[in-house]
Amino acid sequence: MKLILLSGGSGKRLWPLSNDSRSKQFLKVLESKSKNRNLESMVQRVWKQITNVGLANSTVIATGKSQEDMIKSQLDNQAGLIIEPCRRDTFPAIALAATYVYSIQKAELDEVVAILPVDPYVDDEFFGRVKDLEEVVQESNAQLALIGVTPTYPSSKYGYIVPNSEKSTKEHFTVNRFTEKPDEEQAMRLIEEGALWNCGVFAFKLGYVISILEEKGLPTEYEKLLSQYATLPKISFDYEVVEKTENIVALPYDGYWKDLGTWNTLTEEMATTQIGKGVISKDSENIHLINELDIPVTVVGATDLIVAASPDGILVSDKEASPRIKELVGEFDNRPMYEERRWGWYRVLDYTKLEDEKEVLTKRICITSGENLSYQLHDYRNETWTIIKGKGEFILNDHMQIVKPGDVIQIQAGDKHAVKAITDLEIIEVQMGSQLIEEDIVRLFMTWEEIQDYVIKVKKV
Repeated sequence: MKLILLSGGSGKRLWPLSNDSRSKQFLKVLESKSKNRNLESMVQRVWKQITNVGLANSTVIATGKSQEDMIKSQLDNQAGLIIEPCRRDTFPAIALAATYVYSIQKAELDEVVAILPVDPYVDDEFFGRVKDLEEVVQESNAQLALIGVTPTYPSSKYGYIVPNSEKSTKEHFTVNRFTEKPDEEQAMRLIEEGALWNCGVFAFKLGYVISILEEKGLPTEYEKLLSQYATLPKISFDYEVVEKTENIVALPYDGYWKDLGTWNTLTEEMATTQIGKGVISKDSENIHLINELDIPVTVVGATDLIVAASPDGILVSDKEASPRIKELVGEFDNRPMYEERRWGWYRVLDYTKLEDEKEVLTKRICITSGENLSYQLHDYRNETWTIIKGKGEFILNDHMQIVKPGDVIQIQAGDKHAVKAITDLEIIEVQMGSQLIEEDIVRLFMTWEEIQDYVIKVKKV
């Protein structure tokens, strides 16, 4: 059995902590089960659960370029990744993943493939149920097998899987229809019919999706589909495949399941009521404060609030009203002000446009001990680095030096440069140029070993 986790979304319902690079699945606000009870993200929690049931080695994560570094950082490069070159929706993402399993991993057409979001908040038993999908697909001969969660209340937030009147077996039933986000009265009637919440988890034999690609005249080889990816229609797997599939079964799950997609649901599961600098007064009730800024935030005499502050913005919201955030911040088009990368993190401190069409961007960068930036150059900007913490090895145009706090380094457009942190290394970086965009980077070598080998060869010449 192969497992494909889908990691996408901008997570604007959890603004300002989430952005286009740091979606909700990467927010470290959940308490881990480890002895030190460190905070962990949804994706870290799910990966541990998948590992516990023995599925990690057969799992890959399908995601976009903007999330690649963050996944590698949070999962310590343990997960195999399928990188979408651009955002298209769930059908193209699943199609690309299926061709990867088929043509790169060389799986047989009768191999069962399960798809699920990267961020469900569930008990470990849920992933045992995911493993059960393999047997259900093989025994039922259904084209699709879904997991449905037994509802605990008539919610209008979820879609429902409605069964046929007669169950196929005690373990699964055939699906009559789907109802998307009904009102509470209709949801109550659906629950009386035995309907389940649709949690977005399903499985199929690999050959089913490969045959759909063949019918559409699309490549079934990964590299070929990857080259055409930008031309694929933006359409969900539900619309393109599920609604057109006749033979579908569903597997009930009656354990704990929750979608932590809004502040009011996320705060119910958070490890603590306060993260970061600040004070919540004793006469405040049901307050959650998350502060990523270096200045304190104080909440006095308030009730039922989520207060969240990050470099991207500040939110003060009634918890019940918090799902409306997406409507209000949808027009914001600012660049992400905080990002985690495979080597550490950076935070944007200031951005200014000058009169001569020049731009100035100031960042605080932290490179984790033992990690390095690639050997790279920029075409449209100069950089000034001021080392403020730690020690590192720095290479500029094939010449290496040790850097320490107080050192100031000038990097001109076209200069080749790289740095490795001997200890945690913090840098204030000031960029100045005509195009201060992340795409203005030419990476020559990625690993420090490759960089050192290259520099040694150049010196010998």
